[in-house]
Amino acid sequence: MQTLAPYACDPRQSRGRRFDEPAAPTRSDFQRDRDRIVHSSAFRRLVYKTQVFVNHEGDLFRTRLTHSLEVAQLGRSIARALSLEEDLVEAICLAHDLGHTPFGHAGQDALNECMRPHGGFEHNLQSLRVVDRLEERYPAFDGLNLTFEAREGILKHCSRSNAQLLNEREPAGVAQRFLDGTQPSLEAQLCNLADAIAYNAHDVDDGVRSGLITMVQLRDAVPLFAHYYEATLRDWPALVVPDAQRKLLYESIRRMLSDQVYDVIGQSRQQIEGCGVKTVQEVRNCGRLLIGFSEEMKSQSQALKQFLFRQLYRHPQVMQTMESAQQVVHDLFAAYMVEPERMKPRFVQRVQAAKTLNERARVVADFVAGMTDRYAAREHERITGLQLLGGG
Repeated sequence: MQTLAPYACDPRQSRGRRFDEPAAPTRSDFQRDRDRIVHSSAFRRLVYKTQVFVNHEGDLFRTRLTHSLEVAQLGRSIARALSLEEDLVEAICLAHDLGHTPFGHAGQDALNECMRPHGGFEHNLQSLRVVDRLEERYPAFDGLNLTFEAREGILKHCSRSNAQLLNEREPAGVAQRFLDGTQPSLEAQLCNLADAIAYNAHDVDDGVRSGLITMVQLRDAVPLFAHYYEATLRDWPALVVPDAQRKLLYESIRRMLSDQVYDVIGQSRQQIEGCGVKTVQEVRNCGRLLIGFSEEMKSQSQALKQFLFRQLYRHPQVMQTMESAQQVVHDLFAAYMVEPERMKPRFVQRVQAAKTLNERARVVADFVAGMTDRYAAREHERITGLQLLGGG
């Protein structure tokens, strides 16, 4: 059995679930959370949701599902070294993108525009909404009825106005920290950073594999990548030949990932010790995040992120696809607002029960956000007759 640090979340001392349930005989509460997430419909749909490249563009690119698995692997590795609760970390990592729309951030931005008159749309809030309400698996309650600690980690970001709305429904609940300035658990902090480490490194892999960026560009513009690229060539000079470029890329990324993980472990240990925390509550009241990079690694990681933003996420080919994806989301939202009967029956029933236009729009947003890339493209073609994204 894992030995937990005194400041780690102990499943035996969880703040519990929204609806009381008897304990499972062979699993801790956090293991049960993880299992419920893995068996959820929203988790399965992540296999056909965009990370950077839309689903039809290739079979080898990351999707939200493979990204979530990679985040969970990184999270568990760091959690084990810091004696944090691994099962909780895994649960949060696996659930953190459950609310993401089809077509990645482009889809989120488009749906937020559609929902601006009706309260907006944000994927972190939607992930919480998925596990609290939208999953329909249990007769006693809606959602997955996860523990407070898992739900807290899923809600990574939240505006003050949204936090106030959440707090009205759940006083002193998962949104309270956005109102009183306290911090989340170390496990939640870790998942947020593991997410950033994973998508930076793996978008480098997908970007080079796609041909939209090159290792030469990365070497010349990103000191973090250049360091590991050059070190790899010193150790393995034969990798310079064209046929070995795949191994050169992978080894450079592997070394970069490993050092980022070691940096987080070392820096976090120092910050935890320096703050003197001994309990989870002391972590919450510490006044600052305790899981993080050293200043040097933080700066270098930020430079990599900025390079990817300029050269990959804003690449003309990616932007063209994303513009088409945004049109799909806008068109679908407009069509379902006018003709909600086009949606699946359970969403039609919710629209019929809606008392206000805002409630009706939220149902439509739930339906669109839950779509996979290919389902959204197919439905858009069926409704409009236009084939914008390879036919789904």
